[in-house]
Order: sequence, then structure tokens, then C-alpha cells
Amino acid sequence: MNLDEYMAYDATALAGLVSDKQVTPEELLELARARMREVNPTLNAVVIETAVAADRQVAGELSGPFAGVPFLIKDLAQEYKGYPTTSGSKALRHVVESQNALVTDRFLHAGLVILGKTNTPELGAKGITESDLWGPARNPWDPARTTGGSSGGSAASVAAGVVPAAGANDGGGSIRIPAGCNGLVGLKPSRGLAPYGPHTGEPMFGMAVQGVVTRTVRDTAGLIDAIVGPNPLADYQSAQPERPFAELIAEAPGRLRIGYSARSAISGEASTDALAAVEATAELLTELGHDVVAVDPPYDDKALAQTFLTIWFAHLAADVADIKERTGAGDFDFEADTLAMVEVGRANGAVAALRALGEIAEYTHAMERFYTDHDYFLTPTIAQKPIKIGALDTPKALQAGARVAHRVHGGKALIKSGIIDQMIEENLGWVPYTQMANLTGRPAINVPVYWADDGLPLGVQFNGRLGADGALLQLAAQLEAARPWIDRFPARPTPAK
Repeated sequence: MNLDEYMAYDATALAGLVSDKQVTPEELLELARARMREVNPTLNAVVIETAVAADRQVAGELSGPFAGVPFLIKDLAQEYKGYPTTSGSKALRHVVESQNALVTDRFLHAGLVILGKTNTPELGAKGITESDLWGPARNPWDPARTTGGSSGGSAASVAAGVVPAAGANDGGGSIRIPAGCNGLVGLKPSRGLAPYGPHTGEPMFGMAVQGVVTRTVRDTAGLIDAIVGPNPLADYQSAQPERPFAELIAEAPGRLRIGYSARSAISGEASTDALAAVEATAELLTELGHDVVAVDPPYDDKALAQTFLTIWFAHLAADVADIKERTGAGDFDFEADTLAMVEVGRANGAVAALRALGEIAEYTHAMERFYTDHDYFLTPTIAQKPIKIGALDTPKALQAGARVAHRVHGGKALIKSGIIDQMIEENLGWVPYTQMANLTGRPAINVPVYWADDGLPLGVQFNGRLGADGALLQLAAQLEAARPWIDRFPARPTPAK
């Protein structure tokens, strides 16, 4: 098998070739490494190589549905024994893990060969992947642009053909945004379906979930099948799927009622390209026999953003405090933007965080009212084409001010200054559609059915009812069959200017 042949297969097909002894795990690992050596100097997608562990895996007995398939895990909340999990932060760059995350164990049990860990923003705090520790991950469709975040390194690696699929997780869009930026499938599963542990319980009160980014729906279905299941250490047990997702996607979804909108109270109307992506998808759905109508958004996403960020800032404040206590890290081990968010979370206080948690019910009820007349809510995944690297950089003077504000507990002054409002508009203005699924615990999926005239992908997102993961994958499989995308690859990336 040569490199072009390797890149043409998805994970399911590669696993079949290994099972039939047409190719060995050692050969696949070397091909993945060859592709990584070719593209990673430009993309900066893989930041930690797990060479010793990968060589040990292929030298041993591999079993499971994806035995022998090269794979990458995210350098955030997907811990791998013997290697650091930096979470994109200088504060954690030397902390070596003593045990695997539950999701990592399940990836390994599926037979996946883990050859490295992927780039992520500090503590997963942004929808772009540009940390001070590792530098920016770049989009293989245009290396001057973002690969999205926080699973940006994973998405860039899959889109560039290093691996056919990679580990990801999602606390506010961190699977779907990179999938949308890179032309990939990205399912944010229902709350509790793909569990965390054993390091933590449910981060962000269950809003953050584990998952993958892939090039095909069947890979997403099969890999989610591999990681779902009860967690004996969880606070509660979620209802498990009655049938494997890989089996469900072979069936047509039936006639569906789908409402769509591209409007946002944060960013206004989506860009021409993002609007075209949704309208083209609506036309395709109509051709497939579904009932598709334009609707008013069922919730105020600007108010929802305030709710989400109030919870996120409180979570981040607690996370940074815990890291400082465990590692002895100081303020300069964290980015200025992180400290600004921490200080706002501290200034807001417990009452604001608890009030925000109570507000989640309003959005849950709004979506359930929407689902009395519709099966799915269709939106863009990103409101514009992937933005340029550095577009959201905080000016040095404001970074210095944020550090001072953190040191003197000046969070209330930060809030009054309008800096936080500016951060919301800039950081969420181009990705205003994804946080609702996390707040309300429901599944949502990015489907790569649209590319702009200049060749950049812009995904569309479907939000489903609670527990509708399998049904979402059925719909995605129908769209994939109607408009196949597996053969769409970026040109081999050249260094960004």
C-alpha cells in the first residue's frame, strides 16, 4: 500500500484490510507517520508523539473492530498513561499521566493504534487552536486559516490524511466547529453517552462530552459504538442505545420535518457562504423527500451565550485553581486571556453561576416546544469561512491589563470595561450556533455537505431531540450517500505566508 492508497480509505475500510491480512498494522503505522512527517511541520496538528506505545501496540496482539488502524487522541481530557496531558497549557506540560482516561481505554480496546496527541487551545477555552505553549494549528484547506477548536489538531490531522479519524471532545462546539472548518463528520453525543472518567466526573456539569472527528458517517457510528457504555464510577447511568449505530445507519431515516435558520442575535445574519451552505442543504433535503421550512430561531442565542459563558467562566476559575494547587503553577504559566476569564468567573460569584445553571431549563423547554412541530433544527455550524490565524489575538496592552486585573482581583472592573462583551462578540460571533446542544445535553452533528467557491469547507449542523444520536447519524448517512465527500481532500499544504 502506498500513501495515496492509505489516505483514500476510511477507518472501517482499513480495519477490513487488516482483518483480511492485506496490510499489517506495522505498515499502516509507518504510512501514518510518513504523512505526519510530511504535513505536520506546516499544520502543527500533532504536538506529542507516542512512538514507544504505538510500536508496542503493533508488536503485540491487536483485537477489536478497528484493530490496527492508526489513530490520534486529543491532548485534553484523553489521558494516556506515561505521557503528559498538557491541555495546551504551560502549567501542565510536565505532568505525566499515571493512568488512562476511560475513553482512551475504550479506543485501545477497539484496537486503534495511538501514535500521538493533538493540538488544543489552553484548557479548551476557545473555538480556535492557538495556544502560547504549542502555537497555532493550521487548516489543511488553507494554512493561513484556523482549523477551529478546541479539537483543532485532531480535525487538521484527519482532514490532511494523517489518520482517518481522531479523538475529540466537545464542551461548547469543540467537535462540531473543527469538523465544520475541515470538511469532516463531527457528532456531539448526548449527555452521558460517551462518559468521562476516571480522572473526573462530568466536566461542566455534563456539558462536555467525548467523541471523534472522522471523514465518514460509518466511521463516526462505529467509533461512537466503541466508546459508549456504562461507567461504573458515574453519578448516574444514561440510557444506552438499543442497537449499534453502525447498524442503524444502514436504514433510511424516513420522512422528516426540518426547520432551518441562519440568524443569530450575536452575529446577525450568517455570511453569504454560511447562508448558502444551509440553503443548499435545505434544497438537498427537500429533494430527498423531507419537509423543510425556514423558521425563527427557537431561542435567543445572545442570552444563551451569556448563560453558557457564566458557567464556563466559573468552571475555568475552578479548573485553574485546581491546577495551581496540584502543580504549584503560577499566573505566568497561564495565558492572559485565560486569566481574564478566570477573574470574571471569580467576580461573578456562585450566585450568578447557580442562576445560570437554573436558566438551562428555559432553553430545554424552548427546544422541546420546537420539536413538537419539527424533528431537527438545521443551522450553519460556523457563521463564516474559517477565520485567519491570529484574527482573535488580544492586543498586548490588553493582555497586560488582564494580568493586572487578575492579580488584584479586578474582575468587576474587567466586566465594566466591556472587554468581556467584546470577547463574546469576537470569539462566539463566528460560532454562535453550537453552545445550545451542550447546555441542554442533546446531540448535534456537523455534516460536510458544502464547500465555498474558493474550496473552503463550511459545515452545517443538525440539532436533535434528547437521545436522537442514532437518528442523526441515519440522516447524515443519507446526505453522505446523496452528496459523497470522502474523495474531497485539500491540496498538500504548503507553508502559510
